[in-house]
Amino acid sequence: MEGQSIVILGGGESGVGAALLAKAKGFQVFLSDRGTLKESYRNELRQNSIDFEEGIHTEERVLQANLIVKSPGIPDTVPLVQKLRERGTPVIGEIEFAARYTNAKLVGITGSNGKTTTTLLIYHLLKTAGLNVGLAGNVGDSFAKQVLHNVFDWYVLELSSFQLDTMYDTRLNVAVLLNITPDHLDRYGYVFQNYVEAKFRILQNMQADDSFIYFRENPAIATELTKRAVLPRKLPISLEQSVEPGGYFLNDTLYTQTDMASFALPVADLPLKGPHNAINMVAAVLAAQSVGASSEAIAEGLQTFQNAAHRLEPAGVVGGVTFINDSKATNVDSVFYALASMTTPTVWIAGGQDKGNDYSQLDDLARQRVKALICLGKDNTKLVAHFTNMIPQIFETRSVTEAVQKSLEWAAPGETVLLSPACASFDLFRNYEDRGEQFKLAVNSLQ
Repeated sequence: MEGQSIVILGGGESGVGAALLAKAKGFQVFLSDRGTLKESYRNELRQNSIDFEEGIHTEERVLQANLIVKSPGIPDTVPLVQKLRERGTPVIGEIEFAARYTNAKLVGITGSNGKTTTTLLIYHLLKTAGLNVGLAGNVGDSFAKQVLHNVFDWYVLELSSFQLDTMYDTRLNVAVLLNITPDHLDRYGYVFQNYVEAKFRILQNMQADDSFIYFRENPAIATELTKRAVLPRKLPISLEQSVEPGGYFLNDTLYTQTDMASFALPVADLPLKGPHNAINMVAAVLAAQSVGASSEAIAEGLQTFQNAAHRLEPAGVVGGVTFINDSKATNVDSVFYALASMTTPTVWIAGGQDKGNDYSQLDDLARQRVKALICLGKDNTKLVAHFTNMIPQIFETRSVTEAVQKSLEWAAPGETVLLSPACASFDLFRNYEDRGEQFKLAVNSLQ
């Protein structure tokens, strides 16, 4: 690679990590970001003598590259990316690039919902079992930076469909596919099948001695599996019946069975609640068993796990009203799980950048559990139109502070305020974390 030119498009965590790894491997590196870089990333690039620009993509310079590493946030429809493809310039992602420089084994997790929880849980189980393991992808530090600085035997990678789209030769030793429901359809020509096929890219390059863990009762997964041959060993998950090999959740007990081990644990001993989390936990146990973790270590890991922020996270109690931060719920399916887990009348805060959402699957839950809807977004037309005759009170705002104040006005003691947006955050916030943190600050200021 000595002297070959590489351009990194996007200067976030993954882009800067890819730039550092590329520099170490002898590439001539140029990083280009149309936005503004974080000061810490800017300093890191300067300290490593990596050339970069921000606020612009200098097209002439980008088009001269031998290889492009593209941020997952940049769509293929961008004219610059289309020009690169027309020229035959390889355009890959950070995961694909970093995987070329490690001999570590890889566990990859994807799905429309539950990815982060399951990824963090698998990582925790493997660490508890004493494995030398790194955490990367959509969570944790840059995969490329870890490949450069650390010598892990295993990596647990949370993979979005956008990351899978730019993976070609990477082989996963364990793949987890939790579910596929409509999401990000704006990036897939509003064709659900295109999104399904993106998710199934997780199977490419897997071998017969690898493991494929999936929820068999998800309709999109079940349908797609009838169309294709699957080479790795299949470990299905069921909430309806016992499956062996595989995992299931029956009679308030989690069971798994692989060719290596069997496992059972009562739900009372498990840290995560609700049927969606049952799937996540079974998947994590099967993944841990697939890499040789002992039943004792798995049981210990399950009982000591703490979930990520912004996922049904308690955000405080004010005047007897419980506030819950579910800012990571950026699609309708995630909101379905959140509303289904509410046990008191709920003031629901939703809205943001709509991604082609179909809200009809929430109708029954909205009628049963939602006493008021607060729309927090620049354009709430679709939300308001859908729920106007279903939810008694609806309020629109662009201010998270006003949303929280109004929710406290409408919720009675013993009731719940749930931020579960169903939409992306980019209309008013930097990202879902920023939205969740601002929500928690607004709740805190009421206390």
